[in-house]
Amino acid sequence: MKQHSTLKTALIVAALLALPVAQAATMTRDDYKAGKDRISADYKADKAACAPLAGNAKDVCVEEAKAKEKVARAELEYSYTGKPADQTKVMEVKAKTAYAVAKEKCDDLKDKDKDVCIKDAKAAEAKALADIKMGKP
Repeated sequence: MKQHSTLKTALIVAALLALPVAQAATMTRDDYKAGKDRISADYKADKAACAPLAGNAKDVCVEEAKAKEKVARAELEYSYTGKPADQTKVMEVKAKTAYAVAKEKCDDLKDKDKDVCIKDAKAAEAKALADIKMGKP
């Protein structure tokens, strides 16, 4: 179970980082504002979908909704500015939100398994952030 969890966490982070980042194509201020409104509406809908859940399943659902919102906002910002720094921020946000979701999922585990799960998630995040810093995709 431990190795499966470790592998799963690493694969999630790798998959998120491998996703193509929105191509930098500057947009109008109105498009940017509309994008922010859409992201907010999507977040509210995603969070509302978590309401019928209970316990850690609800916590995971809410964390996934937050992650989706943060990534969408970072991608929108990059699409608006086209700055390489904003592109890097997109990758960083993906790594950090993947960690937050993975950590929340670890709450389903007990004792040592939970500790190992959290350490694995943190290690995957640290590797992803280091790769970003080194300029690796």
